[in-house]
Amino acid sequence: MRSIPRSRAARAMAGRLSWGLGDQAVSSLTNFAVGLYVARSLGTSAFGMFSLAWVSYGVVLNLSRGLSTDPLMVRFSGVSADAWRGATRQATGTALTAGLAASAVSVGAGLLVGGSPGKAFVALGAVLPALLLQDAWRFAFFAAGHGRKAFVNDVVWGVALVPALYLAREHDTSAAFILAWGLSGAVAAAYGCLQAGMRPDPRGALDWVKRHRDLGTRYLLENVSNSGAAQVRMYGLGAIAGLASVGAVRGAELLLGPFLALLMGLSLVTVAESARVLQRAPHRLRHFCAVLGAGQAAAALLWGLALLLVPDGAGRFVLGDVWEPASGLIVPVTIGIAAAGFTTGAAAGLRALGAAKRSLRAQLIASAAYVGFGLIGAFLAGAPGSAWGVALAVTSGSAVWWRQLHSALKERRTSEKEEMGTS
Repeated sequence: MRSIPRSRAARAMAGRLSWGLGDQAVSSLTNFAVGLYVARSLGTSAFGMFSLAWVSYGVVLNLSRGLSTDPLMVRFSGVSADAWRGATRQATGTALTAGLAASAVSVGAGLLVGGSPGKAFVALGAVLPALLLQDAWRFAFFAAGHGRKAFVNDVVWGVALVPALYLAREHDTSAAFILAWGLSGAVAAAYGCLQAGMRPDPRGALDWVKRHRDLGTRYLLENVSNSGAAQVRMYGLGAIAGLASVGAVRGAELLLGPFLALLMGLSLVTVAESARVLQRAPHRLRHFCAVLGAGQAAAALLWGLALLLVPDGAGRFVLGDVWEPASGLIVPVTIGIAAAGFTTGAAAGLRALGAAKRSLRAQLIASAAYVGFGLIGAFLAGAPGSAWGVALAVTSGSAVWWRQLHSALKERRTSEKEEMGTS
């Protein structure tokens, strides 16, 4: 009889994972299409400028997630509808507040810098609040087990993006494409309010941060160190080897876009699923995380192998002038992303355990290696050297993450034995 509930739980998990993959497939493939369109329209150097703004957005996005939706995923996955609604109003309000603060910084920096780079950052600042709110709705829906709503929300964004890109093409600048991407995301953010049947509550942001500061502070540092490391590496690469090298690295990463849809799609639901595994069968958590990580690493390696077989003519058709420098970086970028895929298994387990201290320690070590090896490689051999340096850093960082998960599970078992001994 026990096999029946297990079978139902497995089917329910598979359904939630499928929606996660479907949602991120829409999101990542949309971003993939935007990247290809911009790369073909602007050329390598201007695409490098666009990429710097994109990486900066990633830093702000991860800051917002650490404060708002990461605690929501850990503590409000699978709870009652009333508890979810109250938490979601505050979490999305926190994301919106973070977007407004980051917007002021981005616009100010853009006005100070001036020129084409400045216009790009002013445009980014104009759309940041809406982009962070849209992302928060996605995570909130997955915490509630409503992955279909997140999927539909990203479809709305993709549909709105088509006419926006057409209009941006008339201006043919990085700022125009950033506005097109962000304003279409604002349409999806507004639709998220309709789907959830509520509006974000920025007034509850301070209370949310205070109540979840034990997780939020550490996740904030962890997330920002992750995306901040990518930003420092890209800015450093641009300073050392030029914007064309930034465009080449981003182009190689863009070629892994369809696989990144898998990686990011699973990340939307793996923390929530790991938390459910921990509640129902704690002894299975390590196995769940190992299968999750190994599957993603294998998929990345297979995709990278397929990319090596793409003819140069087809590559130039897709990426234009960016193809030639980007294609030479496929091997190291694939290795790095495969290692990152394996790491996500350990990261999900640590998040589910609430071991924020250990996950922060792992992320800080991995980020330091990422920046250090990436910039040393850039100094020695430009874009190829940076790509190989990052591959080495991410691979060694993965070992750190899994070591921290092992220690966290050991601590949990020891704590459980002590509690049983005193009861």
